[in-house]
Parts: sequence; C-alpha cells; structure tokens
Amino acid sequence: MANPTRKKKTLGHFKFGSVLFSTTLSLFIVGLFGVILIQARSLTKMIRENIEIQVFLDKNLTEDQLQEIQKSIAGRPFILTKSDTPGLRFISDEEAAAAFIESTGEDFTKFLEDNPLRDSYVISVAEEFQTSEQLQAIAKDLEAIPGVFEVSYMTDLVDSINKNLLKVSLVMGGFILILIITVVMLINNTIRLALFSQRFLIRSMQLVGATRGFIRKPFLVRALAFGMLAGAVASGILFALVEYTKANIEGFAMLENQTMLLILFASLIIIGGILSVLSTLRAVNRYLNMSLDELY
Repeated sequence: MANPTRKKKTLGHFKFGSVLFSTTLSLFIVGLFGVILIQARSLTKMIRENIEIQVFLDKNLTEDQLQEIQKSIAGRPFILTKSDTPGLRFISDEEAAAAFIESTGEDFTKFLEDNPLRDSYVISVAEEFQTSEQLQAIAKDLEAIPGVFEVSYMTDLVDSINKNLLKVSLVMGGFILILIITVVMLINNTIRLALFSQRFLIRSMQLVGATRGFIRKPFLVRALAFGMLAGAVASGILFALVEYTKANIEGFAMLENQTMLLILFASLIIIGGILSVLSTLRAVNRYLNMSLDELY
C-alpha cells in the first residue's frame, strides 16, 4: 500500500536547499576573488599614478618662457589627466630649497650664496606610457624643448613595478583558471546529484510520448531561477562584507571602485543562471539518453 504522506514528484522539482547552498557558495568564492582583483587593480592604479617625471629648467627663465614651456608640456599625450586636470605642477627653486631643508634638516643657504636648485615641472605619466622604452622616449622628447635643462625619473623603480606586476598577474591568472574549473565542476556535480531522484520520472515522461523539449523546460526554468537567486545571495553577502571591511579597515575605501563592484555583482547573477542552466541541460540529456538498465 502506498504511503499517503509521501509527496508526489513533479517534473522539474529537485532539492532546493543543497543546490542553492552549493551554487551560492561557489559564486561567493568567485565573487570574493573578483573583489580582491578589483581592489588590487585600484591599488596598482594608485601606484602607477605616483610614477612621475621631473623636468628641470634652465636658470633665469622669464615668466613668458616658463608659460611657453608649461603649455608645450601640457599638450603632450602622455600626461595623466584626472577630472580634466593634467597631472602637471610647477616647483620653483625656492620651493625646492625649502623642501630640501625641511627633509634634511640642513640649511645650505648659510654657506652657499646662490641657490643651486632649479625650477622644475613634475609630470604624472599616464599608465599606458609607463614602459621603460616609452619613458626613455618621453625623456628625449622633453629634453628637446627649449629651456629644459634635464629630465629625470626613477628607472629602477619603474622596472621593478612592471616586473612585479607581471609576476602577480601570472599568479592570479593561474588561480582564476583553477577557480573557474573547480566552480564549474562543483555546480555541475551538485545539480547532477539533485536530478538523480528525477531520473525515473524523466523516463516515464518519455514513455508517454513527451518530447525532449517538454521534459527539459521545467528543469531549465527552475535551474535558471536557482542560479540567479544564488548569484543575488552571493552578491548580497559580498556587499555586506565589503561594507564591513570599509568600516573597520582604514584606507580600504580608497581602493573601492563602485562601478566595477556593480558589474561584478551583475556578472555573478548572470553567471549563476548560465552555469545552472548548462549543468542542468547536461544532466537531463544524460538521463534522457540512458537505457533502463543504466538508470538502475
């Protein structure tokens, strides 16, 4: 006699809790790594914005000559521009002397009659012009400007930053690849196991003449809903984690990129839906193609 309390199975209805938990956990891990990448990118941008070239000028230039040099430099394409303001500032020889005295604690004006320091322009270089070869070309270009005495930048620092960023990018790229493979396998196996209990119902629907499309549809619709819900839950947890970190770690907010975070959260919802649908489609097709003996 059939158990009256046993729930009747419905096509497309599989275990909700385990699938949602596993998919959410997988997407959360992906999203967490995405947040780390966004923060690392912001930190890299801040470091690169501090790469500067110093243009020392000839002595005794007139105000008109200084203005002409500034206009010439400001028109160069390698100048970093933020909020429509070029990264170019003028430092007079008096300002340079005051900064030197403050940093060293030694007042050279007491034993030198003339200030040996020069007027200069400090240029912030755009990120796409920060290879060693490009910086050398920029230095030659600036030195050709009338009134420019010398161009200086920290070659070793630039080379070190570029080499270290390349190493970090390769390592993180490897982690991303491993993470993607792991997440895809985890979601795929979770959904396949969840659909295991539906394998005989799928065969029964085949025997009564249901088409493959009719059988797949409820599974795919449910998988899409579960995947997108998991992505939304993972995004919500990540958002709360980011806000908590901002409130408790000083300086973390400086690395925040709200636009990229919103794109990441939207991507998690879309990826969750796509991966769930593809994994479900693969699992359903597998059971559709099995013989009766294989189903047992």
